[in-house]
Amino acid sequence: MISSAAIIANKAPLRRIPGAGRKNAHDYVYVNVNFMYITHITWRTKVNTVSERTYTISELAKEFGVTTRTIRFYEEKGMISPLREGQKRLYTLADRVRIKLILRGKRIGMSLQECVEFIDMYDPEHNNTDQLHSLIADVKERRAVLLHQKKDIDAAIAGLDEVQSLCERALAKGTTAHARSNPEQS
Repeated sequence: MISSAAIIANKAPLRRIPGAGRKNAHDYVYVNVNFMYITHITWRTKVNTVSERTYTISELAKEFGVTTRTIRFYEEKGMISPLREGQKRLYTLADRVRIKLILRGKRIGMSLQECVEFIDMYDPEHNNTDQLHSLIADVKERRAVLLHQKKDIDAAIAGLDEVQSLCERALAKGTTAHARSNPEQS
């Protein structure tokens, strides 16, 4: 599907139309038209109001403690879509919030795809009920998994503490036993 077409007319020297008998201005025509088809365009209007603040990629990277490459990656994946001013990217408050939510989701163990799915469920007209119920269920499941892993980690640490204690006691007994059997070296 073609979403836009741009017509570019190039100026070139006029040429005589083959088969024309007379030599007047109407006999000479040259038109070179190139059609450039552009697909997958995201149309956004420029921010014209002062009330909507925009952010640069550097400002967002610094604020969230990520690299500019990370933010560009999110853009490449279609998770955010900044405005463009020439080569400069301008991020809206909505882009900033999406980045914040993506990073929060990653911090709790979600994949990027899962983060985007939950963010895209946002539906303020219906109080976000579906989004919130789904997120609560996911959080409960992740919490249960993490608590189980924590229990396993605590058990492993207790086992390491026990082994370390046994080794330290054995060393203490060995040093004392060695000193009793060799009184001359003490």
